[in-house]
Amino acid sequence: MLLRRKKHRTHGEDRLLALTLATTAGVLNAMAFGAFGFFPSHMTGNTSQLSAEAGSYDLHGLLFLAVLILAFVTGATLARLAVAFGLRRNVRTVFCLLLLCEGVLLLATSLVEIRWYSIRNNGEVLVTLALLMGLHNATSTQLSGGRVRSTHVTGTLTDAGMALGSWLRASVSRREAADAPAHRALLGTHLVTIVSFLSGCVAGYFLFVRFGFSAMAGLAGLLILTALGGIARALHLTGWRFW
Repeated sequence: MLLRRKKHRTHGEDRLLALTLATTAGVLNAMAFGAFGFFPSHMTGNTSQLSAEAGSYDLHGLLFLAVLILAFVTGATLARLAVAFGLRRNVRTVFCLLLLCEGVLLLATSLVEIRWYSIRNNGEVLVTLALLMGLHNATSTQLSGGRVRSTHVTGTLTDAGMALGSWLRASVSRREAADAPAHRALLGTHLVTIVSFLSGCVAGYFLFVRFGFSAMAGLAGLLILTALGGIARALHLTGWRFW
């Protein structure tokens, strides 16, 4: 699911990608809310809150939300640059490496919080998590060709609605009947993404309540193992050649 092939990706691969990355995104999002009261991937809400802070003349809140949004965009930008660099040089494991970097940075952040937690550092940690969420979402989006947006539920719900409309139209139209299976498959991919993110949010909140930042470190370990598994698979398929 983490390897970009020359042939068209199957919906099965995209659904497995959604199941893995959307679930982990939901878990991290809920953990951050449990720890800090903010959703590091909810840029629609943060942008709306930014306007409220501007109306209340709260400069500190305004700057914090602006930095949070900028961090998310920066993460997405870095992911795009890394993928473009890797694909140009035929690095087959570029998406695995991105996920590995995310896991290592999340693990480091979790260990710092476990060892030296201080409420004064909450802002910096949230900005770090927002950057990782931007990287996470951009990785799944690029790998799936836009079909899996692991943190962007608003966009996924919109895509699911359009896929449902296209499927219903194709189901009643003889001219478009041949397209119905493709629309149905795409709808299924979007639904898997939505349910995975929701399930991850529920699980993440309870895990954080029970285990605190140790649960976040465990999530980082899961991302690292997933990335290493993808790297090992890619190297095995290519005769253990990194490029």
